Amino acid sequence: MDVIKEIIENSALGPLSVGYKRLVLSLFISIVCTLLFMLVLLLLNGSNASFNYGY
Repeated sequence: MDVIKEIIENSALGPLSVGYKRLVLSLFISIVCTLLFMLVLLLLNGSNASFNYGY
């Protein structure tokens, strides 16, 4: 936890208020969770997906 706090303090978020830090971190966490969920869905159902290439 100390490493994460150090990274945040030395980043562009450092001088911002606590509310903005929480908002940015929650947005980042939600994006990462969405991407992980999409990866799991792709790994589970990827064999059933069909791709069409062409114009």
